[in-house]
Amino acid sequence: MTETKVSKTGEFSNGFVGSTTHVDVKDYYGNILKNTSDLKSNVCVAPTQPIPAHIRQALKRVHPEVTAKYYGCGLVVPECLEGCRVLDLGSGSGQDCYMLSQLVGERGHVTGIDMTPDQLEVARKFIDHHMLDFGFKKPNVDFVQGYIEALTDAGLKENSFDVIISNCVVNLSPDKKRVLSEAYKVLKDGGELYFSDVYSTGRLTQEIKDHTVLWGECLGGALWWQDLLQLAEEVGFSTPQLVTASVITVNNKELEALLGDYQFASATYRLFKVPKASSESSLVIYNGNITGAKDSLRFDCRYTFKVDEVVDVGADVANVLAHSRFREEFTFQPPGAPAGSCAVKPKVGTVNPFELALQLETASPPVATGPCCGAESSCCK
Repeated sequence: MTETKVSKTGEFSNGFVGSTTHVDVKDYYGNILKNTSDLKSNVCVAPTQPIPAHIRQALKRVHPEVTAKYYGCGLVVPECLEGCRVLDLGSGSGQDCYMLSQLVGERGHVTGIDMTPDQLEVARKFIDHHMLDFGFKKPNVDFVQGYIEALTDAGLKENSFDVIISNCVVNLSPDKKRVLSEAYKVLKDGGELYFSDVYSTGRLTQEIKDHTVLWGECLGGALWWQDLLQLAEEVGFSTPQLVTASVITVNNKELEALLGDYQFASATYRLFKVPKASSESSLVIYNGNITGAKDSLRFDCRYTFKVDEVVDVGADVANVLAHSRFREEFTFQPPGAPAGSCAVKPKVGTVNPFELALQLETASPPVATGPCCGAESSCCK
């Protein structure tokens, strides 16, 4: 795939013109930040949930120079990835791409897109190193220079990806709706956008949005979480499913003074490109074949599916399971089936990351176990 060129004003040869915000972000992540110790806050350093064992092992195999340039606010590893085509929005130095490379395997492929030449240089430098270490005969990773608001302009084809991930990057875009629209366009039918990002308790003031450091630290561009729900609906995605969330402590008195009473949370949502949901719920049974989820699958903050347990799911989730890569991982029964009388009911859920964060503060963290590779899952075959 050919590399697009960028001018001093932020314009790539494909014609998409980046704003002054894009130029500022490229400067912040290309010149000001040299490694994670240069960050002015703790927003983009810690995942919001325990890291499963097989993912920890995959991360250990990523080159230290790649890891040193990594910035993220969550863990963006959805389940059922074997054989999938995955796109990482704002891939930076490539840490998530190289971790996902191991999870999709040689039959899958991971593409990272980023607008910052310095980050891409680091990512591309270690392709051969990682492929040799993983034992792959040919690379299953590539990196593209471009804007996340202009994926097709960067040469990415429509309806070509099974999964899109993003880790603390959407907030850096001045046009979030266009980001979601482009993601929807390049996803296959049944595809998923699974991303962690920073959200606020309300719409931020223009003064906060115009502050270069606050924007670069993933705070100034944070969406009010309710606006995400509206934008997802306008673009065509399913109702966002909230997976996990944690309150962010900025840990910088100067920046905290500028932010005033606004609060921030890191949250992971999953959005699917599926047909409109019917009004019917469904009874489903998880088959237990997904790598890293042999005994149970934590789908979101409402649903944890245990193997061979009948679960009564709402229409939205039933629709997602039936029309996505998860359809082969579940057995579906009609609502009136005999097992329905003893089916597990979902927990009372929320799409508000601040509510969920408070709930999780008093809950015990889940124990995540599982092998790195599984032969039974049919994920993206």
